[in-house]
Amino acid sequence: MIYLLVLTLMLLVEMDPVIEATVQDRRRPGAVAPGNILIGGLFPIHDGVENIGNLSGPQNPTCIGFSPTGLTQSLAMIHTVEKVNSSPLLRHLGVTLGYYIHDTCSDVTAALRGTEDFIKRHSECSSTSRASQNSQHMTAVIGAYSSEMSIAVARELNLELIPQISYASTADILSDKSRFPAFSRTVPSDVHQTSAMVKLLLANQWNWVGVVSTDGDYGRSAMDSFVSQALEVGICVAFREILPDSITNKQRLHATISQTITTIHTHSKVKVVVSFAKPEHMSRLFRGLVRNQEDQHVWVASDNWSTYEEVLSHEDLYHIGWVVGFSFKFRDVTAFEEYLLSLHLNSERNNSFLKELYSSFRDSHNISEANVSAITDQLIRSTPPGVVFSIEMAVNAIAQAVAKLCSHRNCRVPGAIEPWELLPILRNSTFQIEGDSYTFDENGDINLGYDITLWETAEGQLKTQNVVAEYHQLNRSLTITNLRLNITSRCSDSCEPGQFKKTTEGQHTCCYDCIDCAENQYTNYTDMDQCYTCDSNTEWADPGSSGCKLKTLEFFPWNDGFAVMLLSLAGIGVLVVGLVSFLFLWHRDSPVVKAAGGPLCQLILFSLVGSFMSAAFFVGKPTNAQCKVRQVLYGLSFTLCVSCILVKSLKILLAFHMKLLLQQVLRRLYKSYVVVCACVAVQGVICTCWLLLKSPHKTFTLYTKYILEECNEGSYVAFAVMLGYIALLALLCFIIAFQGRKLPEKYNEAKFITFGMLIYLIAWVIFIPIYISTDGKYLPAVEMVVILISNYGILSCHFLPKCYSIIFRKTYNTRDAFMKNIYEYSKKCTYTVGDIIQPEAQKYAEPSFYSITSLPYFTDPVAGTKPAMRPKLTPQNQTNSTQSHLEPSRKRALSI
Repeated sequence: MIYLLVLTLMLLVEMDPVIEATVQDRRRPGAVAPGNILIGGLFPIHDGVENIGNLSGPQNPTCIGFSPTGLTQSLAMIHTVEKVNSSPLLRHLGVTLGYYIHDTCSDVTAALRGTEDFIKRHSECSSTSRASQNSQHMTAVIGAYSSEMSIAVARELNLELIPQISYASTADILSDKSRFPAFSRTVPSDVHQTSAMVKLLLANQWNWVGVVSTDGDYGRSAMDSFVSQALEVGICVAFREILPDSITNKQRLHATISQTITTIHTHSKVKVVVSFAKPEHMSRLFRGLVRNQEDQHVWVASDNWSTYEEVLSHEDLYHIGWVVGFSFKFRDVTAFEEYLLSLHLNSERNNSFLKELYSSFRDSHNISEANVSAITDQLIRSTPPGVVFSIEMAVNAIAQAVAKLCSHRNCRVPGAIEPWELLPILRNSTFQIEGDSYTFDENGDINLGYDITLWETAEGQLKTQNVVAEYHQLNRSLTITNLRLNITSRCSDSCEPGQFKKTTEGQHTCCYDCIDCAENQYTNYTDMDQCYTCDSNTEWADPGSSGCKLKTLEFFPWNDGFAVMLLSLAGIGVLVVGLVSFLFLWHRDSPVVKAAGGPLCQLILFSLVGSFMSAAFFVGKPTNAQCKVRQVLYGLSFTLCVSCILVKSLKILLAFHMKLLLQQVLRRLYKSYVVVCACVAVQGVICTCWLLLKSPHKTFTLYTKYILEECNEGSYVAFAVMLGYIALLALLCFIIAFQGRKLPEKYNEAKFITFGMLIYLIAWVIFIPIYISTDGKYLPAVEMVVILISNYGILSCHFLPKCYSIIFRKTYNTRDAFMKNIYEYSKKCTYTVGDIIQPEAQKYAEPSFYSITSLPYFTDPVAGTKPAMRPKLTPQNQTNSTQSHLEPSRKRALSI
């Protein structure tokens, strides 16, 4: 048993060199150059690794899919190291930079194997038991390309605090210095790239997009950052497709790509797709889209594949649509292209990557001049300028930090600089490239912004460097110079100004219906979520309006056609009143004028002038004084008019009423001017109380589209009392005049008073419901119409017939004509009057001899003398009884 144990230990000791040699072989770098300070490099020279079929033990992975682009990246580091070594920066110190470059094979595990080599060298150098005079450790590492690899590598390099500078890893998590203290990068974080993408979509009004990414730290992080920023500004993501990170499982990859193509086809309204996938994934996706003849789309390419021309052929670009790529800013890389042209065949001695490339072009162990030219052309076409410049910045940053440390120590001695000594100098110093200064920020990033390119075909080749826009990271602004794509990518059509978006519950906010704004609401931009409300005091808007309109100030203006017509009628009324007044003055001694009332007619005409003039105060821009004057002037004027008519009505009743007892009472009460003054005084008291307590005033009434400036009557109770008082007087006139409707024709004022008052009462009864139901600027016109109807009713019924008689029927305007009319009336009413007078005469036979015949209160309308007394009736002259009984009536009529 002891023998077996000893034998096993001896075998293990003998196998240890073999195992170590095998592991060392797996960690062998692809490109090496000696130097006083060693820099590690991690570059994706191949696109992937084959699946490991045998899991019996660790195996050296087989890399597949040679990548010329990855090779040019490693050559960019080599070229920059050589240029720095020959520069005065390190030459005067006698220090050179060396490098160890590993192929990551686009695989995290392969990248970790290369990183293990860097760590092992540092550990061996630090160990005194195994250190040798020529052993050197890694001072810094440049790489890796993808964020997923950089995250894994950074965790391992953190163990020894070896500075790591990535030239393309943009995942935002790498800015967290608490987790990645030794990591830096010469490119911006993905947060800035996704922000620039969102601004690009907004600038082109693309709010319905799809997202494709690779399953990994970079793809998921970038997609999450983009989606969160897009949703904040109203951009909706219709679908998210995640492709498997590895390309070795072809069956799974093919199924996922087929599903992605189906998804793109299903979302027909999505015309813009944002992609954070890897180049090899996009190449397969584009080939599938071309085969299925899908519609053209705008592909927004992240920096992960925006400069990879191998993704798409120039023939297929037309079928795919447009590729808008985000790439890192760069300087002129002509010097690097010249370096590629000057590569010699012996360069492959310490570079297995070049050896592999050349081997694919060998012809019977020789490389022809044509093949060398083809190799160079391929390398130049595969040169991503932004990545090359980022690598140059990384190497220069390390070189200038080394120069600062070596200026105070002898760096020609191996191990003179520890990696962690280089780290603070890298972070806090500024380095220069051809006169331009660059520095890392607090997160270890260099933020230069992005160039936005539009892929195009020229001379049968695909060009990816046509810059059409720029994103400035310092002020986070996007400048578009030459990007004009007539593409619409929206779930719903844009809502026009005057509409707002209404989203159905459960749908994307970008899928909506456009609804017109309600009245007094508006939207003044497209695609607004809600309508703004107009200021109801000064503005208005129709449904579906794009802005508010100022409310117009309205009133019943002078230039309104209706107002002009009414004012013309009022003016004509004043003119007619003046002419009638002049005519009555000229014929003041005629029987017609005296029968019409004499001086009272002038008072009535004067009041009508005031009433006509009050109509003018209902027109024009209202003022407080105007509001007070118009109602008071009309009320007093028309009260005066009706009061005079009332006196005339009482006079007629007094002259022809046959009840002698009532006649005596009326004679004592009848004082014409006192009655007029009393009636007007009552109206004056009403108006005074109205003005003092709650007077009419100017007010503003808000309507939907305008502001009405009008008069507020103050107290509508007082207004009603004023009009009611006039109506009461008019009704009294109507009742009294109605009693005398059968008087002689020449004295038939009662008929005209009846008609005049009836017109007034009907007009104002109709006015009440119309006034209550009417609003707006024409409300004053309603009262104007009623005032004019009332005035013209009085004028027409009371004065125009008299004017006609004075002017055209002069024969009727004589005393004889009037006496004849009385006689005819007396004869007509013989029996009726006799029935009334006979009982009265018998009752007062003895003491009333003169009561019927002697009428001292009445005078002859022509002679102005008292009529002669008649003899007492006797049976002998019974044949003339009718005439003798009617003699007092005749005399009364003559005195009117």
